[in-house]
Amino acid sequence: MRLPPPLAPGARVALVAPAGPLRGPDELERAVANARALGWEPTVGDNVLARHDYLGGSDSERLRDFNSALADDSVDAIWCVRGGYGAMRLLPHLDYASLSRRPRVLLGYSDVTALHSAIGTRCGLVTYHGPTAREKLTEFSRDSLVRAVIEGRDSLGETPMARSIRGGRARGRLVGGNLALLAALAGTPYAPDYRGALLVLEDVGEPAYRIDRMLTQLAHSGALDQIAGIVAGHFTETTPGHELSARSLDVILREAADVAGVPAIAGAPIGHIGEQWTLPLGAIAQLDASAPSLHVEAS
Repeated sequence: MRLPPPLAPGARVALVAPAGPLRGPDELERAVANARALGWEPTVGDNVLARHDYLGGSDSERLRDFNSALADDSVDAIWCVRGGYGAMRLLPHLDYASLSRRPRVLLGYSDVTALHSAIGTRCGLVTYHGPTAREKLTEFSRDSLVRAVIEGRDSLGETPMARSIRGGRARGRLVGGNLALLAALAGTPYAPDYRGALLVLEDVGEPAYRIDRMLTQLAHSGALDQIAGIVAGHFTETTPGHELSARSLDVILREAADVAGVPAIAGAPIGHIGEQWTLPLGAIAQLDASAPSLHVEAS
C-alpha cells in the first residue's frame, strides 16, 4: 500500500460532501476554519452546500466535486465535510486513474468508509479514517490527525479505556471503518481485502441485533476467516427501546473474535465521538489486546 505525501504548510485541501448534506453554512465555515488552523489552504467544492433529500446534492453534483478535486494536480488532499449516506452510490464512477497517478490524502469516517474501501482496493493507497472537516476538533483528535497526515508518524497508541475482548497480539494492515458500510460492500468489487487485516469497526444508531446481523454477514462472506485481529471503537446513539450496553456489545464482539480466532479490543477512540484517532487504513499496525494498545509501524 502506498502512502500519499504528507500535508505541508500551504497544502491545498479540497472540501467536498460525497455523502450527506451539511446542516448549513456555519458547518462549512467551521470546515474552512479547521483547514486553515492546520496550516492548509482550503478549496470548497461547488456543490458542497447542495441538498437532494438525504444526500449532499445529486449523485452527479457530488461526483463532480469529488472527481474535479482528483483531476486537479494542485490539490493535495480531499477532506470530506461529513458522513451520512451516499458515498457508495459514487463508487463505479470515481476517477481512480487520477488518484493512482497522483496519490493524495483522503480524510473522513462513517459513510466515507465506502471511499476508503474502494480506493484501497482499486488504487492500493493508504487513506485516513479520521474526523470530518465540519467537526469541532478536540486537542486529542487534532494531535492524532497532525501525527497521521502532517508528521507521518504513529497516530495511535495506548488506549487504557478500551476493553480487552480476546487477548493476544496481532500484526496486520488496518482495514475497515463503519460496520454498516462494510456489510453493505460485502460481495461487491469495492469490498476491502481482509487477508491478514486488523479489522477496524465502529457505528452509530445500531441496536445489538443489527450489529450481530452485520458481523454474521461478514462471517458468512468469509471476511472473518481472513483477519488477524479486531479493533472495535464506539457504537453510539442506539435506537430507543433497543439500547446497547457495553456488556451486550462485548458478547457480540467476543463471538466474532472467537469465530475468527483472533485477539480483539473494544472501546478504542474510533467512531462517532468527540475524541478520535486518525487511522491510516492500509498501513501496517500492531495490536496488543491485553495492554491494550495499537501502534502503526514506521513506513
